[in-house]
Amino acid sequence: MPIDVYMTQLSPTMTEGKIVRWLKKEGDELTSGEVLCEVETDKATMEMEVVDEGVLHKILQPEGSVVPVGTPIAVIAEEGEEIPDDYVPEGGAPAEAAANAAASEAPQPPQATPASQAEPRPAPQPAAAPAPAPKAGRIKASPLARRLAKQKGINLAAIQGTGPGGRIVKADIERAARRGINLGLGAGETAPPPVRPLPAGPLPYHEDEYERVENSMMRKAIARRLVESKQQAPHFYLTVDVAMDRLMDLRAQLNEAAEGSFKLSVNDFIIKAVAKALMDVPAANATWTETHTLRHKHAHVSVAVAIEGGLITPVVRFAEQKGIVEISNEIKELAARARAGELKPEEYTGGTFSVSNLGMYGIKQFAAVVNPPEGAILAVGATEERPVVENGQIAVRKMMTLTLSCDHRVVDGAVGAEFLAALKKHLETPASVLI
Repeated sequence: MPIDVYMTQLSPTMTEGKIVRWLKKEGDELTSGEVLCEVETDKATMEMEVVDEGVLHKILQPEGSVVPVGTPIAVIAEEGEEIPDDYVPEGGAPAEAAANAAASEAPQPPQATPASQAEPRPAPQPAAAPAPAPKAGRIKASPLARRLAKQKGINLAAIQGTGPGGRIVKADIERAARRGINLGLGAGETAPPPVRPLPAGPLPYHEDEYERVENSMMRKAIARRLVESKQQAPHFYLTVDVAMDRLMDLRAQLNEAAEGSFKLSVNDFIIKAVAKALMDVPAANATWTETHTLRHKHAHVSVAVAIEGGLITPVVRFAEQKGIVEISNEIKELAARARAGELKPEEYTGGTFSVSNLGMYGIKQFAAVVNPPEGAILAVGATEERPVVENGQIAVRKMMTLTLSCDHRVVDGAVGAEFLAALKKHLETPASVLI
């Protein structure tokens, strides 16, 4: 029987992928493990491998198509098998749907419109697909299916089992996840209303005065996650100034003593100091869920790295257990592979706290957006000489401004202040980060 090939979730945060290139053509024999196509995700361009052997009967999504996770993209046939011309894979006829969606979403060139006619009209909302009706009574499901459903956030009550007597089995859960179904609502719960897009209307720019740059999958993902963070996480901000004279002197001494074997940056000290401060104030190293607050036992520090088209946050794991030279080398290696698009999903997920440093660009102070599901992010400004008052006298000191953005659901003001006090202590007595 025909085997449907679906767009696979190639990264933990991927919701759709863009088919960059098909490496197989219709009629080619497929062997498990071969690369079928290249897919641009929200993080990088990745290879999608063949899972089932057979012959590539039909490609449903051409190169350049943006396809939601769980949408059919190809059909595989067994050798010698004939498939009817009108065969439609489970999930519908995606090629036509994608073409129609692309046509409806294509931006129209701006036109000169009289002011009296320029009032935008709300964009029509797509009709929501009806959710399956929950089943009454005890739900019959295998232990493995229950475990998979819990892991994937799928509500068993909304799935029709295909096992003996209607029992829900592993294949039913995988099919629901493959098709992008998220049925995690409990009885009596309703999904939150969708975010209403900006009103449609002519742009107030003449078309020969700008250049259209297509939004990459990464740019779309960044936009989506930032909007979700600001809408869902109640942000508040705390700022502190830190004297960096001792740290800068210690850094210079260590780099000189290293004789080229390593070179420490200010950011390396900050990452290590953040890790120690998180151990001092574990309440700041936390994640919010609807049922529990997760207090993390280790400091997995996400470090914001600017790459072409966006940014990514590789994670320094167990930073509290690592020496500053080890942290420095790891950050350099992760940043280099991030810019080359070679990071694995497990290397940029699972952070418990983020650090974003714009000091190298001369930025004195800024406030960053919390990176869910983390509970806080530290924004680091430039180190610069400033006049300060000490014992009634004006002195010149090397100062840095740090701003902590907190998710108020999980980090209270007092906790954030306590964390910044601990961080300031470690940075102003930098020998502590070497212990």
